Amino acid sequence: MSSSKGTILLVEDDTTIRRSLRTTLAALEFEVGEASSGEEALTRLRMVSYDAVLMDLNMPGMGGVEACRRVRHEFPLMSIIVVTVRDSEENKIEALDAGADDYVTKPFRIGELTARIRAAVRRQHTPANTEDAPVTIGIFRLTPAERSIRKRGQLLKLTPTEFDLLAYLMKHAGHPVMHSKLLSSVWGPEYGDEREYLRTFILQLRRKLEDDPSNPQYLRTINYLGYVFFDPTRDATL
Repeated sequence: MSSSKGTILLVEDDTTIRRSLRTTLAALEFEVGEASSGEEALTRLRMVSYDAVLMDLNMPGMGGVEACRRVRHEFPLMSIIVVTVRDSEENKIEALDAGADDYVTKPFRIGELTARIRAAVRRQHTPANTEDAPVTIGIFRLTPAERSIRKRGQLLKLTPTEFDLLAYLMKHAGHPVMHSKLLSSVWGPEYGDEREYLRTFILQLRRKLEDDPSNPQYLRTINYLGYVFFDPTRDATL
């Protein structure tokens, strides 16, 4: 148990794929539990403590998206990695909206998947810094100790990864953050070049934060560089 790199619940209805992934992850020193449906995954999560869930979207029964939504509801801090053959932006947004922290598109390289799992496990075991003072910018108030964000006093629902991404940008408000810096700071050192991946998360955050996501006033793009959380009290020129 002490040598384990983390405990993973593998949710996949295809027996061959599930066994192959289990064998590979076990060889990499992860402890792996299995579920063949969303319903079974929820049952196992209520019985056993896991660090992360690796979930296929195409499953019978409730389906992966609904399973993801229910896992997020019952286990708010659980790391959820979605595995999907659906690679459109709409499908990725749907998964993130259901509560996923990360997604990997099939077919994938095992090295890529392993890096994502390691990052998820590491985030799960990194203690939250509750000493940071609340950050208030315009209509938003971020409270690290509560891991909460409020807009005009109304609590917004973010996934753990969305909160970490927003918190980093708000703590550096008014200062453009490069793509690579944002990726490595929020997801870990395995990340740095996944600009399109980051763009999907930014789009999702804008949907939740901005009055008009197509014309963002706070979460802005700095062309060819990265993103900035605009602070109207600091800089009116961005």
